[in-house]
Amino acid sequence: MADITHRTVKTNGIDLHLAEAGKGPLVLLLHGWPESWYSWRHQLQALAEAGYHAVAPDIRGYGRSDKPEALEAYSMKHLVDDAVGVLDALGEQTAVVVGHDWGSAMAWTCAVLRPDRFRAVVGMSVPHLGRAPRPPTQIFQHVFGEKWFYILYFQTPGVAEAEFEADVARTVRAIFAGTPGFDSANPAVQGKKKGDGYLTGLEVPTTLPSWLTEEDLAYFANEFSRSGFRGSLNRYRNMDRDWHELPELATAVIQQPALFLIGEKDPTRAFAPVDAMKTLVPNLRDLRVLPGAGHWIQQERAAEVNAALLSFLKALPA
Repeated sequence: MADITHRTVKTNGIDLHLAEAGKGPLVLLLHGWPESWYSWRHQLQALAEAGYHAVAPDIRGYGRSDKPEALEAYSMKHLVDDAVGVLDALGEQTAVVVGHDWGSAMAWTCAVLRPDRFRAVVGMSVPHLGRAPRPPTQIFQHVFGEKWFYILYFQTPGVAEAEFEADVARTVRAIFAGTPGFDSANPAVQGKKKGDGYLTGLEVPTTLPSWLTEEDLAYFANEFSRSGFRGSLNRYRNMDRDWHELPELATAVIQQPALFLIGEKDPTRAFAPVDAMKTLVPNLRDLRVLPGAGHWIQQERAAEVNAALLSFLKALPA
């Protein structure tokens, strides 16, 4: 089994912690919320053993990476520059970029803004949606009105942080293994009212799913106990800023080879439709829905995700 090693590199004015394994063509793995490099533990091993240099950073605001104070430091432009800076720090001209959840949005945007550096792209759970007709929070407010919606709940600095940090172990257990608080179709979420928290009314299970161990949860809990949740939540607070700063997303077409994976039971399917992506990503090699899988796809279905990734990578031009 390939060894996972750790180091810190300087990129875009900050320090990023990297977990990496293997040698060969670079594959950059970008995690989502509320995760860390550890979400890619299964992929790091598999990619390394197949002859790739797999690198998974803690995104800024997470884990052992820097956590800038300014809210605007978490804009998508900064995150793309971080990713490019990782390539520079590693002495690589190009990479295949792979992302899950918010990391998927980062990966698609990397492909749009820097096609010279990212030769192919893989998204998981969140499709490439281009640019909305209005700033996202305006759309959410129109759609949800007085109903509770997690992204709107996250907008006020300090509120979700206080809820999540009151009991970090319980928080990560509820988010990863309980009722998804981002599932707007779930009765427990539909029953929320303004003023409720993300965890209000949600199941906190005593028994974990087969893909998640107590040791896994403890790792995530330890990371967020040290880092807090502010940096990770600031990503949501930049959605409107991204809309204003990246008008090119309205017309950009991703020409690189692409792959998209999503779980059949992923709640994001309800508000992030994948069909529109086909015209924005004309070189989409495969759009695969994994039967029975939920949101945490690369952890839930590691073997299937690894097989799809490796098949896609091996078909790319050398």
